[in-house]
Amino acid sequence: MKKLADTLLGDFLALIFPEFCACCNESLLKGETQICTKCRYDLPITNYHLHRQNILSQRFWGKLPIEYAFAYLKFTKGGKVQKILHDLKYNGNQEIGIMLGKWYGQILVDAGLAKLDANEVAKEQVFQVILPIPLHKAKLRKRGFNQSDCFAEGLSSTMGIPWHSDALKRNKATKTQTRKGRMERWQNVENIFEVTSHEVIEDKHVLLVDDVVTTGSTLEACAQAILNAGAAKISIATLAVAV
Repeated sequence: MKKLADTLLGDFLALIFPEFCACCNESLLKGETQICTKCRYDLPITNYHLHRQNILSQRFWGKLPIEYAFAYLKFTKGGKVQKILHDLKYNGNQEIGIMLGKWYGQILVDAGLAKLDANEVAKEQVFQVILPIPLHKAKLRKRGFNQSDCFAEGLSSTMGIPWHSDALKRNKATKTQTRKGRMERWQNVENIFEVTSHEVIEDKHVLLVDDVVTTGSTLEACAQAILNAGAAKISIATLAVAV
């Protein structure tokens, strides 16, 4: 009876306070969360995980010894992914970041990039730890959360790999990367990242996570700091990539 009552209450609340899809703004149906089934089916998935030498990995050639470089979705101005990122970053919808991390994590598991035991812990680890790109403390205080940490948490949940939100530090705030040239972007982020928990990354294969990648200069600077601090290997996974 209690289960039935809870179901009826949930249906009643959905009528009074309907939830809307973050992509198309249509009402969500029963069983749908954050993104409707149609929009989920239409998400512009990159499939970079199927091709080790992909467009994203090529951005780091000759700059960093990247093992893997993945991005879940393709970002285009005015598209579904831009709406998702806006909802995550500026509307404080942390749940959508976690959910997308879970979805992508399952894709990577299905591709053999993490094999789980009966307790859903990675027994054969390609990656040994997941680290999100950190925000500067001033921006973190203003926003209240790190959007990359949400995506990292979701990945960790389905891949069975631990993630640490405080193993990296951003030592200074940087100006927006928008409209900067390649050299200006690099100078804007050079030497701003620091590893604060060396035991977390030493001799590990680190999966570095960000929300969206454009030129890759921020990821490049952070990855270099991780390698300099003793990581064995570095790979990259982002929620979206600008195309």
